[in-house]
Amino acid sequence: MKLWRTPLDIDKFTSPHGEMHILRARCKGCGLCVRYCPRDVLVLSDDMNEKGYHPPRAVQPDRCVACRLCELLCPEFCIFVVESADGPNSEDATGTGARSKLNGGEERGDAIPSPVPTGEG
Repeated sequence: MKLWRTPLDIDKFTSPHGEMHILRARCKGCGLCVRYCPRDVLVLSDDMNEKGYHPPRAVQPDRCVACRLCELLCPEFCIFVVESADGPNSEDATGTGARSKLNGGEERGDAIPSPVPTGEG
């Protein structure tokens, strides 16, 4: 997308980059990940898995922004995304990912409070 003007703080924010992993043997070919991918990274392949279904494949893996929508929608838990620091839009060498920068420095899962012990027992 071409902006008609450049924001003043454009150097502070970067887009995360994700590396997609698909467990082909587990997929049942429902196509939810393909249908709802906001960046059109996935398509259903012509190859079949052991169950006779057509699993997805990444046709444009460099467009993945690690939104994890495919992970959330997959009923068989056969797809997962790992944020990569070595992608074309990587932001630092620590490997924390741009998502943690945009969320105020929180890592994924840090917002879940730890259970509080109820007492000695």
